[in-house]
Amino acid sequence: MPCTREQLEQRERDTLAPYAQLSADTRGRLHAEPSPVWRTEYQRDRDRVIHSRAFRRLEYKTQVFLNGTGDHLRTRLTHTMEVAATARSIARALRLNEDLVETIALAHDLGHSPFGHKGEDALNRLMTAHGGFEHNRQSLRIVEELEQKYPSFNGLNLAWETREGLVKHYTSYDHPSKRPGFDAKSSSLEAQVANLADEITYYSHDLDDGLESDLLSEAALEKHVGLWHDAAHDVRQSHGTLPDECRHYFIIRCLIDSQIQDVVETTESLITEAGVRSADAVRLQERALVQYSAARHRSNLELRDYLYDNLYFNPVVHEPNMRAVKQLEALFAHYIAHPGDIGSQARARAEKDGLPRAVCDYLAGMTDRYAMQEYARLIAQ
Repeated sequence: MPCTREQLEQRERDTLAPYAQLSADTRGRLHAEPSPVWRTEYQRDRDRVIHSRAFRRLEYKTQVFLNGTGDHLRTRLTHTMEVAATARSIARALRLNEDLVETIALAHDLGHSPFGHKGEDALNRLMTAHGGFEHNRQSLRIVEELEQKYPSFNGLNLAWETREGLVKHYTSYDHPSKRPGFDAKSSSLEAQVANLADEITYYSHDLDDGLESDLLSEAALEKHVGLWHDAAHDVRQSHGTLPDECRHYFIIRCLIDSQIQDVVETTESLITEAGVRSADAVRLQERALVQYSAARHRSNLELRDYLYDNLYFNPVVHEPNMRAVKQLEALFAHYIAHPGDIGSQARARAEKDGLPRAVCDYLAGMTDRYAMQEYARLIAQ
């Protein structure tokens, strides 16, 4: 017989930790819907995210290198899939809800603008007088409002716990965890895992892309980055001389594995120390419980600084991104002056949310290549 939602929920109760977020304990959805028959609520959310237009567009959005720069370089979509894999590994080790972790990870970058963080910074500047722009909030806006797939409501109508995981900044007015009589200071452990998995993934795989593009070298990394030096030494000790591609891939694999091990062990210790016995007890904690050890945190800061100096601000990466951002800024000015050129859904939203926000939504949803095509069509004629 098929496995029903009730049986899946019972399986969670039998196997997950007491502080995990159980599907059966969801606070529900903004718009009431019948519960799924063969899936849990979070499995339904995962499927809704994967089938969204915003998720498909991630394939053509920048991670570090402009989309189309190289066939083997990561896009926002491949990055998202790698985050989901890392997050599930950590969640499984800690006996957390893997479905919820995966869903948050798959949705975490839905709101990212074209042209990576440079594009995000540009939209935030352009929207200074209109509430700013931040990709986590935009991800929430997409799943709550902008996706148009259902006849009875806007957005994807995701479960409360999924939406909670998309917001990283805690304020009294906009964080889903805060509610009357419950002064939450943290998100669920599942949300915290997805957040840290994002960091593990992008630093490790940005190293891979930097080496693939020849903007980074193993020799320089071994000299200046302690994490790389230690991992490379261990690989040589265990496997001797390896071909170049295999060697640098395996070193990065070892880096990811050691990061996950550090997070699992540190987090388990912090959970025990805090004595939490429920998902809501986690939310009342003053600090996140999913963390690196202090030593690993210091090593990661060294790696981060090296990547900023030698990859993210390398002219080969930085200058094309900045040229693309100039196009984004020009498109914003054009659409403000010519609102008839934005999409019909964005025009309809302008009546409710104002033209600047509608233009921002329209630009944020663009892929790299579509933004460039629109610039060429409307401005660079």
